[in-house]
Amino acid sequence: MSQQAFLYHSKVHDLFNNIQKVMIGKEEVTTLSIVALLAQGHVLLEDVPGVGKTMLVRTLSKSVDCEFTRIQFTPDLLPSDVTGVSIYNPKEMQFEFRPGPILGNIVLADEINRTSPKTQSSLLEGMEEGNVTVDGNTVELKRPFFVMATQNPIEYEGTYPLPEAQLDRFLLKLNMGYPTAQEEMKMLGIVSGEHPIHSVEAVMTQDELIGLQEEVQNVYVDEHIRRYIINLVTETRHHHSVYLGVSPRGSIALMKASKAMSFIQGRDYVLPDDVKYLAPFVLSHRLILSSEAKFEGMTTASLIHELLEKVSIPVHREK
Repeated sequence: MSQQAFLYHSKVHDLFNNIQKVMIGKEEVTTLSIVALLAQGHVLLEDVPGVGKTMLVRTLSKSVDCEFTRIQFTPDLLPSDVTGVSIYNPKEMQFEFRPGPILGNIVLADEINRTSPKTQSSLLEGMEEGNVTVDGNTVELKRPFFVMATQNPIEYEGTYPLPEAQLDRFLLKLNMGYPTAQEEMKMLGIVSGEHPIHSVEAVMTQDELIGLQEEVQNVYVDEHIRRYIINLVTETRHHHSVYLGVSPRGSIALMKASKAMSFIQGRDYVLPDDVKYLAPFVLSHRLILSSEAKFEGMTTASLIHELLEKVSIPVHREK
């Protein structure tokens, strides 16, 4: 790994420790969020209210010196409220574009399942294409561009769940989970005075983040590792319990996430363990189980774990 990569690796540690000042006991979800950030992907946080989904995004945004925007999705939100709108300026006698919140660097899409599919698609277009269309004109998004969306899985009345075909715009789907009693006790102690989110300062500049993302792209992925990813994804397409398997976008996402995980761990090459660890977070939301499998209580995560045991791991054998 280059000297520049080692320098950026220390920045990753600084970013992780900065987030942990606020997010008590959330080491795994913090690490995975940084993985998505470095892999230039996006994250969907799905969990019950009050476990820190929004706080995680706010802490991450304050830790990086980038423009942070927030979209509070509601049923009456319009696509133009996300992308922006052209307003006529009578003084200049021409239309002026007023950018929407999607034109930020780090975007919090809060309760994305509360708004209509039409408004959801305006966000998802930008996540996939890197640009949005406003009044027939293409507007390029800023770099870096990172979306963390949240949704509540227990309330479905008045919501619009994301279609399975659009869920794969997210590199990772994560759950926060409840803290342990010890973690919650520590949490009560640090918020008894001023909330620690107010004292969080940036530990990484925008240029440093872009440099990190470029370094991640240079991480080496051996042909055997790529074959392992393909074999794993192919199994989801032929399993008898799967109605719709993982698309090629899923195999690309798993490779990109594995490269970012390797970089975080100080390596410039991907190991099979990186792929195996990330597979449930990257692939579970990209497939649809059959009705029979759902009736039997199978979940997409349990299926991925089953396939991980089935697919052979590449092992280098010395001559």
